[in-house]
Amino acid sequence: MKNYKLFTLLVVLTLFSSCKNEAKETATNSEETEKTVETTDANVKVIPINHGTLVLEYRENVIYVDPVGGTKAFEGQKRPTLVLITDIHGDHLNTETLEALNIKAIPLVAPQAVVDKIPSEIHDSPTVMSNGEVKTVSGINIEAIPMYNLREEALKFHEKGRGNGYLLTLGDERVYISGDTEDIPEMRNLKNIDKAFVCMNLPYTMPVESAASAVLDFKPKQVFPYHYRGTEGLSDVNKFKSLVEEEDASIEVSLLKWY
Repeated sequence: MKNYKLFTLLVVLTLFSSCKNEAKETATNSEETEKTVETTDANVKVIPINHGTLVLEYRENVIYVDPVGGTKAFEGQKRPTLVLITDIHGDHLNTETLEALNIKAIPLVAPQAVVDKIPSEIHDSPTVMSNGEVKTVSGINIEAIPMYNLREEALKFHEKGRGNGYLLTLGDERVYISGDTEDIPEMRNLKNIDKAFVCMNLPYTMPVESAASAVLDFKPKQVFPYHYRGTEGLSDVNKFKSLVEEEDASIEVSLLKWY
């Protein structure tokens, strides 16, 4: 009987020790996972702000894209080293926010239609880029990608040549920001994209089916649905994720908190 009790005690102690080791190992793996997803100097960090507004960080570069929402929207963010603006609409160009952020001495890139609406008191020397142009600004290679509507009923929203999407080269990563567009040939023909921000809201841009179809054509490594609030609420980004990943599992769809 004593031997049986001793045996039972040894089993319990062994199991307890095993559980402790397993818990320790799990904690270690969790810490390693957290370190893996942390941004290093070699990676681009993505910070969603709201709707079409985001911040990209790469090494010493801090890029504000379509800054809207006043200073409150950027509380806790680093000061920008570059500002990109895609179009003239209020969810992309907000002069009150630009003024509040005090960006006059910071390089700003925008199409001519946007520059025409920015008072010189806010910024007196923006870099103008037209569709198809490639420039290096603040050491970053930037290509202006067309953005426009295709559907007859939507042509009035975004005419070809007025606004810019942007393709940035940040270290080894090529980052595409669609701006307000539909599934245009210029998007479908993109190559070697690491990160893509693709809009999908009606009636202004395109439905999720068109966005998914375009993404399946140009095959970015990672795609972020953004700018998906329309007149009837939020587009179904979970459906977009399913359409893309069920067809091509090599494309990672990342759903971030934009709203």
